[in-house]
Amino acid sequence: MQRTILHCDMNNFYASVECMLDQSLRGHPVAVGGDPENRHGIILAKNYEAKKFGIQTGEALWQARNKCHNLIIVPPHYEQYMKYSRLAHEIYLDYTNQVEPYGMDECWLDVSGSIRGSGEQIGNEIRQRMKDELGLTISVGVSFNKVFAKLGSDMKKPDALTLIPKETFREIVWDLPASDLLGVGRATEEMLANYGIRTIGALANASEELIRRKLGKCGVACIRFAQGLDNSRVMEYDYESPVKSVGHGLTTKADLENSAEVWALMLALSQDIGHKLRKYDKRAGGVQIDIRNNQLKTKQWQCKLSPHTNSAAIIAKAAYTLFERSYSWDYPIRSVTVRAIDLYAASAPEQLDMFGNVSVVDKKERLESVVQEIHRRFGKNSILPATISRSLPKLPTDREVEIRMPTGMLS
Repeated sequence: MQRTILHCDMNNFYASVECMLDQSLRGHPVAVGGDPENRHGIILAKNYEAKKFGIQTGEALWQARNKCHNLIIVPPHYEQYMKYSRLAHEIYLDYTNQVEPYGMDECWLDVSGSIRGSGEQIGNEIRQRMKDELGLTISVGVSFNKVFAKLGSDMKKPDALTLIPKETFREIVWDLPASDLLGVGRATEEMLANYGIRTIGALANASEELIRRKLGKCGVACIRFAQGLDNSRVMEYDYESPVKSVGHGLTTKADLENSAEVWALMLALSQDIGHKLRKYDKRAGGVQIDIRNNQLKTKQWQCKLSPHTNSAAIIAKAAYTLFERSYSWDYPIRSVTVRAIDLYAASAPEQLDMFGNVSVVDKKERLESVVQEIHRRFGKNSILPATISRSLPKLPTDREVEIRMPTGMLS
């Protein structure tokens, strides 16, 4: 049986929720902007009235105001976005239990063989329900796989439905830019353009050997996507994808200018990582750091951990040692990310090397387990390492929101 996949994308989600909650904003150019004091002073979302002025997601607030002097900028209200995201999911679940979120405002639905009607009928019914019940609009792509369903939802906005049948997909999508295809980012687009591959059709007919040599298995997957050969399934709504890494990163309110500030931040970030590793019953076999300087250039390094551990202190020390060895301080630092990688089940056996100090690791892990229990009973800040117990004025103060991301497209 041929599959019927929907991709539902809530139009200008953040800005649409703000305009729905405050009717006085309707008809005016509106953008949702981050907090300049926390160095998140960028456009997070904009409505179509603002888009007419050329305002783009990700640009600085001052740049947006230069383009549109009467632009209304409102702060983000993440709790409301999460609420309406959940309400949208409840509507989707009326049609199928195979609802796979892709961020906060997008979902794939598998409605193959549904008694509720064809994919097109179900898509239009969902569009109407979203307007009637939530006051929001969505664009829907309907196709025979996830990649083309998402491509369809991007083709017509707002409040539209695009059908990409298996029989005629080449005529519909092969003339589109290669960058429209899921998996083709800016760097991949530039590399493909160097070889004259600018459309989805050209990618579909490209040399697999060339693409594999230049882009590896992800490039070969993109060829398969362009050929309509994606067969990745839409996961059930309650499916939890395997945890492959645990990371935490922050953009600081002011540039970090010395190693002591970096160490304090890495130690603070690692507290959350250690907690999540225990939550997922995992140990890390490696550490990765991402350092972005104030020129917005990012560099990444990683190293192995032996023995494997869930200790925040050990992860932080490994991250800092890696940083000290690798970063040249050509520029001050704007943001730092620490990530635990090469995860193993906490109960998995491990081949130890001659130089790993197992007793020290075990002692730190037991100590941090006690600290975690204190956090659970008395709050996250009830007990902290001395280095970060003092006020860290460069840390941002805005709330973090966890977003459920996709399970992955490679089959």
